Amino acid sequence: MVTVAELRPGYLTGYLDGNTLPNSLELVAPPPAEGSASAALDLDIATRMQALKGTPRWQLAISDANLHFPAAAGIFSCALNAPISEAQTPRLYQLLRRTLTDAGLSTYKAKNHYQRSRPFMVNQQGSCSPDEEAALAKNGSYPSGHTAIGWAWALVLAEIAPEQADALLARGLAFGESRNVCNVHWHSDVVTGRTLGAATVARLHANPQFQADLAAAKAEVAALHAANTKAGKDFNTGSASPTDCAAEAAALAIRP
Repeated sequence: MVTVAELRPGYLTGYLDGNTLPNSLELVAPPPAEGSASAALDLDIATRMQALKGTPRWQLAISDANLHFPAAAGIFSCALNAPISEAQTPRLYQLLRRTLTDAGLSTYKAKNHYQRSRPFMVNQQGSCSPDEEAALAKNGSYPSGHTAIGWAWALVLAEIAPEQADALLARGLAFGESRNVCNVHWHSDVVTGRTLGAATVARLHANPQFQADLAAAKAEVAALHAANTKAGKDFNTGSASPTDCAAEAAALAIRP
């Protein structure tokens, strides 16, 4: 496995450089204008999401906000029906860390250009990440970097394990919605974040190292699934993490 340097503490250098990252200013329209129907939808969804405070869905959104590894590695484990860890799936683990950087950076040209205020700054209702609000207030809301990362992960994982694609894509959609639940992103931020996540994955497929890591990660997951099938085990219902997966499913079923 290739040794990859850190871009900054805790975050690996991505596969793409500044010349190959998607240009978010060219790919997404400006954020909704004040008084528009799209802006009204943003406000409506932000208001309805307030009803989820204190519920298991709110707690899951808090968990989804954490992009630090190793904690973030488990976000898609239930949907993948397999553990994701540095010990059991090292190539997948590194691939997720590197694509996090690529998808996150893909949003910054638009973020820095528009500097859109986040929902908690407008509605004064706080967020699920109170310790990060000062930093978030200086970081443009549009598009959502978290959503770009989560959707890129969902698309890559669906390619790695196509038999789990529906579950993985559904979890990717919910991951973006967690940013609405958290009151840190508007609905339109999340929608455009998915666009940039998809654009990043499209660019990644032209990168030879990504292609090699993708193939290696696919082999890792296939081996885990085969071993579990042979042993009659299932990650979601067996001894690995049944309570967490059941709790995740229950939380995701809660709607405002």
